Amino acid sequence: MQRFSGFSLLRNAFSHHQNWQRMWRNPTPKPLYDVLIVGGGGHGLATAYYLAKEFGIKNVAVVEKGWLGGGNTARNTTIVRSNYLWDESARLYEHALKLWEGLSQDLNYNVMFSQRGVYNLCHSLQDMRDAERRASANRLNGIDGEVIDAKQLAEEIPYLDCSKNTRYPIMGSTVQRRGGVARHDAVAWGYARAADGAGVDLLQNTEVTGFRKQDGAVIGVETNKGFIAAKRVGVVAAGNSGHLAKLAGIRLPLESHPLQALVSEPIKPIIHSVIMSNAVHGYISQSDKGDLVIGAGIDSYNGYGQRGSYRTIEHTLQAIVELFPVLSRVRMNRQWGGIVDTTPDACPIISKTPVKNLYFNCGWGTGGFKATPGSGHVFAASLAGEEMHPLAKPFAIERFYSGALIDEHGAAGVAH
Repeated sequence: MQRFSGFSLLRNAFSHHQNWQRMWRNPTPKPLYDVLIVGGGGHGLATAYYLAKEFGIKNVAVVEKGWLGGGNTARNTTIVRSNYLWDESARLYEHALKLWEGLSQDLNYNVMFSQRGVYNLCHSLQDMRDAERRASANRLNGIDGEVIDAKQLAEEIPYLDCSKNTRYPIMGSTVQRRGGVARHDAVAWGYARAADGAGVDLLQNTEVTGFRKQDGAVIGVETNKGFIAAKRVGVVAAGNSGHLAKLAGIRLPLESHPLQALVSEPIKPIIHSVIMSNAVHGYISQSDKGDLVIGAGIDSYNGYGQRGSYRTIEHTLQAIVELFPVLSRVRMNRQWGGIVDTTPDACPIISKTPVKNLYFNCGWGTGGFKATPGSGHVFAASLAGEEMHPLAKPFAIERFYSGALIDEHGAAGVAH
C-alpha cells in the first residue's frame, strides 16, 4: 500500500493534476482496426470492453466526437430495471440486470449500483389488471415482480399521497425489488478504464464525417482527424444515429427527441426507492447526495437541442407534487436534456445493415441507460461472430418490413 506523508499530500494538492495517473491513454489512431465503434457513451464503451474481455478482439477503437460519456450517458436519470412485458424485451433487459449485479466487481470500479426497488403505480382497475399481467409475465421469464395494494404501498413509501382525495387515487403498484439506480458517470469511466486496460484505443474529439465503402462494404470511417480503416464498424451513437445512418447511405425508422430531467436542492433522505406513475406521468428517486432526481416523458417535437421546453418541465413538476405534496416547496437546482432516438415500437435496433460490415445499435428511446451492460455484451457478441446474438435477433431492422414489431408502448408503464 502506498503511504502519503503530509508533505506529499500538500505537494500533490498544488500539482495541478500533473502527478495524477490517467485513467486511460490518449493514443494515436492505428491505420487499421478489427472493429471500430462509433460512439463513446456507455453502450459503445461496454461493447469495446466485452469485445476485448469476452471475445479476445483487442484491436478495437472507440471514436467519440466529444468526450467519453458526455452524451446521453451523462444526461439521464439512471434507472435500472428489467420488468418489461414482452418476452423479447424482458430477456434483453434481464440479461443487462444480471450483468449490473456483478458490474462493480467485474470492472474493479464502483458504479454505485443500488438495488433499492422500482415501483410502477396503478391508478385504475385497468392499471391493476395490467400490473397483474406484467408481473405474471415477468415471473414466467424468471424475473422478479410482485403487485402490492395501496395499504402496503403507503407503509413502504410513507410520503407518497395514497389518500382518496387525489386526481388519480393510487390503487396499488408493481414492484421490482432488484431494480434501482446506478452512477452514470462511474459506468462510463469504469468501462473506459477497463477497455483501455485491455488494449482498446479510446479516441476522443474524433468526429465521424462519413463512411468509406468498397464493393458495397464499409472499409472504415472518415473523421475530422483523417481516415481510419476497420474490418467492421459498429455505430452506437444514441440520438445521432439517424444522422450517421444517412452518412452511410441508409435510412432508419428513428425520430430524435429531447428528454428532460431535473435535480433539486439536497434534502434529508425521504425517498428510498424509484417511484414511477404513467397516469400523472412522472418519476422520482433520491440520490445519495440528497438531490431529488425527477423526469417524465420526451418533448413532443423533433430536434437535437438539449435545452427542452418549459411546458414539459412544468408538467413534470405538477406530477411530482401531486404524488408527493410534501415536496411542493423544494427548489430545483438544475435541468438538462438528452437526445433520445425512438423507433415506432419503442424498442431498440440491434442489427446488421444493408451495407456489409456495418452494424447499428440504436433506438433505445428513454430506456437506454438500464440496458448498458446487456446492450454492450450482446452487440459485442454480434460484432465478433458471423451471426447476431440470439437476444439481438428480434431487434433486427427487418422487423419493420415483416411487421414482427415488439410494441412496448404503454405495455410496461412509463417507458423509462
